[in-house]
Amino acid sequence: MGPERQSTGSRPRIGLVLGAGGVLGAAWMAGALPAVAGRLPYPIGEVDVVVGTSAGSVLAAALRCGVDVDEVIAHQRGEAVGVLAGSSVRDIPAGPLPPRPRLRVGSPRLMRATILTPHRVHPWVGASAWLPRGRVRHLALRSMVDTLHRHAYPHDPEHEAPPDWVDDHTWIVAVDYDTGRRVIFGRPGAPRARLADAVAASCSIPGWYEPVVIDGRRYVDGGVRSPTSLGVLASVGLDEVYVLAPMTSTVTDNPRQPHERLERRLRRLITHALLREARSLVSLGTRVTVLTPGPEDLAAMGVNLMDPRRRELVLDTSLRTSAVAMAGLADGQPLVA
Repeated sequence: MGPERQSTGSRPRIGLVLGAGGVLGAAWMAGALPAVAGRLPYPIGEVDVVVGTSAGSVLAAALRCGVDVDEVIAHQRGEAVGVLAGSSVRDIPAGPLPPRPRLRVGSPRLMRATILTPHRVHPWVGASAWLPRGRVRHLALRSMVDTLHRHAYPHDPEHEAPPDWVDDHTWIVAVDYDTGRRVIFGRPGAPRARLADAVAASCSIPGWYEPVVIDGRRYVDGGVRSPTSLGVLASVGLDEVYVLAPMTSTVTDNPRQPHERLERRLRRLITHALLREARSLVSLGTRVTVLTPGPEDLAAMGVNLMDPRRRELVLDTSLRTSAVAMAGLADGQPLVA
């Protein structure tokens, strides 16, 4: 028997999953948001649960703090408009390659756990412990999210910091860098955190960014554990879930270059894992729509999802291809595109 549903009148309970994918994954998801928004019976920022991982956590925070889809798209173009008038995506440092990391391993404790109890540590999480410690700090990102939070949730002007969180239906995924456990900030029972800190933690790619310290514990990118963490919604009892997964692809191409072929193999592995989670939700009675990059999107992205020079090309391609893919779903095709 599936989880008990808590529908409000005739309104369906809907979840939105925004996955990891770096700079270009964020651009692709921004281009796909209008296609998803067009399928919803109410504004996209008002869905019942949002799960954001890495780049997806930034979009999740923006949508929950009142940024509309047009503003998200304009921000990806480098235009500072609406709630984001004081911030530009170009203010957030990004480049195709990370700066030289520190000559220290990322997490000695997690390394030991990987060696002594490998069955308890997710393979990708365990591998991340061996990477050198990154140097980049998410100062501009924290500032942007704090600005959004202050705008959406005015607080006592005598206190500098906004309230800890948006609501208990906005979930930001990170990984505890000492234990390897997945942590979902915002979910009941999770550690308390400011929204800006949780988003920065979720975006802290090991080897590239410094781990984010929250209440004495170090956290890194939630995408190390899972690019979407779709499975965490199994107990929520939603009627529908929409998934934007820029690191997967259900319809891929056949590139000739060896590095591109290797990247496509990795995508296939990630896609298989995502579809297993989607089928599990479907078995519980939840309708799941998964939208992924197609061949045109992959050509626009290239293999380096952190290359900001391709941002607008990826955005414009996704605006077109995602609309076509979603229209195909609306015509009765399988719920994966």
